[in-house]
Amino acid sequence: MQQPAHGGNLAWAAALAGCPRDAILDFSASISPLGPPDSAIAAIQSQIGSLRHYPEPEYSELRLALSHFHQLPPEWILPGNGSAELLTLVGRELAELSATILLTPAFGDYYRTLTAYNAKVLEFPINLGQGDKETRRQSEVFLPHTPQPLPPRSLTKQQGLLLNNPHNPTGKMFSRSEILPLLEEFALVVVDEAFMDFVPPEAEQSLISVVQEHKNLVVLRSLTKFYSLPGLRLGYAIAHPDRLSRWQTWRDPWPVNNLAAAAAIAVIGDQNFQQQTWQWLPPTRNQLFQGLAAIAGLQPHTSAANFLLVTSQKSSLQLQQQLLQDHQILIRDCLSFKELGDRFFRVAVRSVSDNQRLLTALQALLNN
Repeated sequence: MQQPAHGGNLAWAAALAGCPRDAILDFSASISPLGPPDSAIAAIQSQIGSLRHYPEPEYSELRLALSHFHQLPPEWILPGNGSAELLTLVGRELAELSATILLTPAFGDYYRTLTAYNAKVLEFPINLGQGDKETRRQSEVFLPHTPQPLPPRSLTKQQGLLLNNPHNPTGKMFSRSEILPLLEEFALVVVDEAFMDFVPPEAEQSLISVVQEHKNLVVLRSLTKFYSLPGLRLGYAIAHPDRLSRWQTWRDPWPVNNLAAAAAIAVIGDQNFQQQTWQWLPPTRNQLFQGLAAIAGLQPHTSAANFLLVTSQKSSLQLQQQLLQDHQILIRDCLSFKELGDRFFRVAVRSVSDNQRLLTALQALLNN
């Protein structure tokens, strides 16, 4: 079975570990361990009868719920079959420009969609340094920057910029003030905020609040990671209605099924689950960070998201295989990120007991 390019491939992991899929403890997919919320399950159960009907083509009820959630008119929101479908639409639009700038290492799906439409890609690496002690003391997150300047404005005005915030796989977060000037520099700026939900409201750096002021801004959101619903495939784009209407003509009808739409409406109103997640993540992430940092040969990187990128003195591929075969634990190798390679791996933040199981296994493997 081929080495997976994404996390969460339990069939591959179980085959390598020689155990059932349910026996794998999955740290490779950055999905919240707290869900799915009870509200989502109840909504899905209540809509089983709707399976005999086609979804409503305009998704009016879902768009209205999202519009209330974000304080935006419904026509500025387009639900999709996960952010992957929306990225495909983004790629088609970016391919119409002279080039698209990616901050690397970049999420592999960005290359998929840009390559599909023969878009020209310009890569700019992110500084992977940990920052100085004062920066780390002031905040859990540290701001990324590129070690080389962007192209001159005469060129960027004809180009697109595609970035995610918080950044995957590093976990770094851009400040809103860092991104806003870029809206004046590029023809199109696409900000993938798939992990922004994990940042508490007082610290989040979303651009949703300014999207109506910038016709060249697209914000992508996912409902599957924060609410632990990756099997439902649901995300949405926020952008100017003219752009979203154009996208509608490019895609198949009914991309979001009735059960996913019902679950989405339920979870965005589930304030208890949201508060529970914001209270759970920071201390649990810090505990995992400190545990990894205490293991000789490992260096975790500070993260604003629900995952940690880890530098390893030992081959991450070997660690991955040993963890599977000896402990039935799956971590995400970073071989698909060509800038990282075999000396980095990524782990999701899971429950305290799960995290401790990972730390104990890593300690045993690296001590030997």
